[in-house]
Amino acid sequence: MTRSSMPRLMEPGPTREQLAIIEAAALRAPDHMQLTPYRFYGYRGDGRQQLSQLFATASKARGDDEVAVNHAAQLPFRAPVLIAAVMQHQPHDKVPWVEQICSTAAAVMAMQQACFAQGLGAIWRTGWLAQDEFVRTELGLAEDDELIGFLYVGTPAVPTPIKPAREASGVFQWFDSTSKGESGAD
Repeated sequence: MTRSSMPRLMEPGPTREQLAIIEAAALRAPDHMQLTPYRFYGYRGDGRQQLSQLFATASKARGDDEVAVNHAAQLPFRAPVLIAAVMQHQPHDKVPWVEQICSTAAAVMAMQQACFAQGLGAIWRTGWLAQDEFVRTELGLAEDDELIGFLYVGTPAVPTPIKPAREASGVFQWFDSTSKGESGAD
């Protein structure tokens, strides 16, 4: 109940053992017909330089100025580990495209929760880079695939700011023999 994204991350990054738990958590996501529609590309250490070059090239390609290009190039260094989450569409008559998106998103959430459970910080970022055609092409996405975003993982630089709990009023409606669409549970 205290899940909050951690936007400020630093070294050390997750150990190999922690990464194995993060990977295992992703594989527990709901996955109708066991299509495994998700693929994850991890960047850590010097591997982040590859993503940095990709982001800078994408920024240049869309006509950004030098300041924006430099900013894009620095994004992969905001955390010791970045995981690009891709929904790789598996055509199936019982599992529509949107369900495969949901499965991939659930896998990302499971990975983020696994990070928190191990004392790590994480933040799931999207933004223009997740929608950019050049980035999509360089990551090998097909037309029906989707780049869900990037999970940044590391050690929290400051205590994780816990957002206040939100009111459920108007978000949930319950229907049973004693109610007619009341909000909230009794």
